[in-house]
Amino acid sequence: MGYVDGFVAAVPNAARETFRAHAEAAAVVFRENGALGVTECWGDDVPEGEVTSFSMAVQRRPDETVVFSWILWPSKEVRDAGMAKVMADPRLQPEVMPMPFDGKRMIFGGFVPIVQA
Repeated sequence: MGYVDGFVAAVPNAARETFRAHAEAAAVVFRENGALGVTECWGDDVPEGEVTSFSMAVQRRPDETVVFSWILWPSKEVRDAGMAKVMADPRLQPEVMPMPFDGKRMIFGGFVPIVQA
């Protein structure tokens, strides 16, 4: 069933197109380095919680939208090797392509699928 990297971030509404272009460019690099697919989703129905929520987790500000993303890999081993290459790729370095959001508020993790229907 592969391996999944998941991400949640708060992106400024004014930077939606910048984020989309950044995500498309990064997806090319991820695919070149073994990812099977990259999905980026702009929040549309993301309710506020009383105890926790996506918005709270990323400290979303009023002028931001929650983005939910994932990368599908064939295995954790391919992901580990591919992610190392992606992080070192000169096309994605911050001075070349700055992230259009505050990466310090992004949450992320690697996951082993247990159900795929």
